Amino acid sequence: MVMFYERELYSQIKLHIEKKEFTVITGARQAGKTTLLKKIYSDLREHGKTVSYFSMEDPGILAAANEHPEQIFKFSPRPENPLTNGISKKIFLLIDEIQYLTSPSGFLKYLYDTYAENLKLIVTGSSAFYLDTRFKDSLAGRKRIFMLGTLNFEEFLLFKNQQSLIDELVKIRQTDEYLSPFAEPLNILLEEYIIYGGYPAVVLDPDFNDKKARLNELRNSFIKKDILEAGLGNEEAFFRMMKLLASQTGNLVNRSELSSTLRIDVRTVETYLHVMQKCFHIMLIRPFFSNLRKELVKMPKAYFGDTGLRNTLLNNFSPLTDRDDRGALLENYLLKRLSTIFGHEEVMFWRTASGNEVDFVIKENQNRKAYEAKFGNQKPNHSAVKAFKDAYPDFSFQTFCWRPDNENTWILKL
Repeated sequence: MVMFYERELYSQIKLHIEKKEFTVITGARQAGKTTLLKKIYSDLREHGKTVSYFSMEDPGILAAANEHPEQIFKFSPRPENPLTNGISKKIFLLIDEIQYLTSPSGFLKYLYDTYAENLKLIVTGSSAFYLDTRFKDSLAGRKRIFMLGTLNFEEFLLFKNQQSLIDELVKIRQTDEYLSPFAEPLNILLEEYIIYGGYPAVVLDPDFNDKKARLNELRNSFIKKDILEAGLGNEEAFFRMMKLLASQTGNLVNRSELSSTLRIDVRTVETYLHVMQKCFHIMLIRPFFSNLRKELVKMPKAYFGDTGLRNTLLNNFSPLTDRDDRGALLENYLLKRLSTIFGHEEVMFWRTASGNEVDFVIKENQNRKAYEAKFGNQKPNHSAVKAFKDAYPDFSFQTFCWRPDNENTWILKL
């Protein structure tokens, strides 16, 4: 029997299963959506529910569903129409890879509007599902979206069967002034996580050479599917742009500069950035400013959704201490952690026209905070910190580092 490791998102999805809205699980390819959907199917069957599971990778099912949404009930019990027969026993329909439908939005809207309370839809969809600009409008009020990323560090430890270290990590985060006796093994595993990332299959593979091979396969597969499903024509330019962004992690995204370097027009750069975000490969964060004249920088900064994918683009799996980009990798980890805590849209950066910069800013009224990531025992840029504090005295400021010291806070405290 295949071991099921419970992802943090699973408990949230379970609470939504009985809701009328249908449940959409999206996220990066190979992040574990199918595994999660099969677990939900198993749970529903154990509770005596009427449930069917399909994958739109099955050409017969795909052809039938594309013909008309009603054709899906050739393969599943048909729910009662509530308008004619009232509310009856609920049918659960679980559909994997729904983005392969010609019109996934139309398919889902029809079933929801026709069967309402008598049918619960739980579907997964990768990137191309969200390239459909009609999705949000046509399904407004009918869905809730859950985004499943690659593993976070706690989930990484779970997949490594390190429950005792998960408990220790909770203690580290919840207890001020606590000096963990397990700092070294935690840092060793954190380094592995930052270098090889959080794709479940990569994490579960014990051999480091096999991890590299898996990441290379994922990279090549992703790019081909992204190009095909998004209708892009130039695979080489798309790959070169991903590679260039990987080498500039944490830097400003200058669209004109990318256009010039890659010899493609700015509109193509914009399209590629859009696709990379929708495929969950990159994360763009916006600048935070209130004084438009002094805080002039309006370009976003780019980070990666998974640092393993980022490192395979550069073919660099060296230890952090041997890398020139270790600071950028630690920044990338910090961004993902902050996004988990506060939500991606709340995380911004601050930079002035004169060059003062703060890595991350949280702009929520209740959580007005600023953060820096430093790999070594470096102190933050005091002039930048002073400039920020002078401009925003109501923000707290914290510097996180790779190892705990007297000046900075250990990265795992967050």
